[in-house]
Amino acid sequence: MTTQHLRPPIVVGVDGSDSALRATEWAAAEALRRKLPLRLVHVCVLPPIRHPATMSDQAMWIDVLNDNGQHLLAEAAATARAVAPTVELVTDQRMGFAAEVLIEESAGAHAMVLGSRGLGGFQSLLVGSVAIALSAHGHCPVIVVRGAFPGQAAPGTGPVVVGVDGSPASEAAIRFAFDEASVRRTSLVAVHTWLDIAFTGAWTALPSTIDWDAVEVDETMLLDERLAGWQEKYPDVAVERVVLRDRPVRALLDKAEGAQLIVVGTRGHGALLGMGLGSTSQALLHHAECPVAVVRPDPEGTKS
Repeated sequence: MTTQHLRPPIVVGVDGSDSALRATEWAAAEALRRKLPLRLVHVCVLPPIRHPATMSDQAMWIDVLNDNGQHLLAEAAATARAVAPTVELVTDQRMGFAAEVLIEESAGAHAMVLGSRGLGGFQSLLVGSVAIALSAHGHCPVIVVRGAFPGQAAPGTGPVVVGVDGSPASEAAIRFAFDEASVRRTSLVAVHTWLDIAFTGAWTALPSTIDWDAVEVDETMLLDERLAGWQEKYPDVAVERVVLRDRPVRALLDKAEGAQLIVVGTRGHGALLGMGLGSTSQALLHHAECPVAVVRPDPEGTKS
């Protein structure tokens, strides 16, 4: 087995929607940049049977689903090859529930890529359960491809934008964002907001006693501390530091205009699928005009 085959693939959820094809284009370009395999996965979900089903009924449904799934995978594979003809490509069809299967797939992936609007097995993707569940519980970074993607392997000229709040999830997001900016040969915009983080509710009774200039200095130092070391590790990445007294979603959406990618962290805990994804991540998944990467903390640490 070659070293290439040991490298983790970029996995795409394929469901036949136009959005999934845009995600396939994005993932194929990413695989080409990173020299990684590309894995296209379609999940077949058996429809509920309202009456006792015979073995022949079940076999018929499975045959229909398999034929449809193979057609969708072939279409996605052709889309991927048009963008990245030299990338190692594998297609796979699975039976089960989309969120559960894709969470399992994410365990061995470099990244999981999904479209922003789904059909069939990914019904109500993004505003429903699958993208939220993957973003909260996936074992690798999850990228939801929003906005228009040109269907070309060459990246755009915009920056990568990362939200920084000082948490372990934020550390993982910083690592991923620096790496993405380096691979794309673009700049990084690191955004830190401090109104909601430290002061909302705590000082509303005495706003006149707060030295906001001093607070801004402290928050700027905090951002510098969080970025320390990463600039040295990625000297090719120019970094713009943005410290704002604002809400994180509004600040990130504003700075992400024209960006190639927004990167945010998530704690990703919670006993139920779809729980544990923070409000900032969810809002960006719904409203950003470019792809959004949601990165969970690395249990072994990210600053090494």
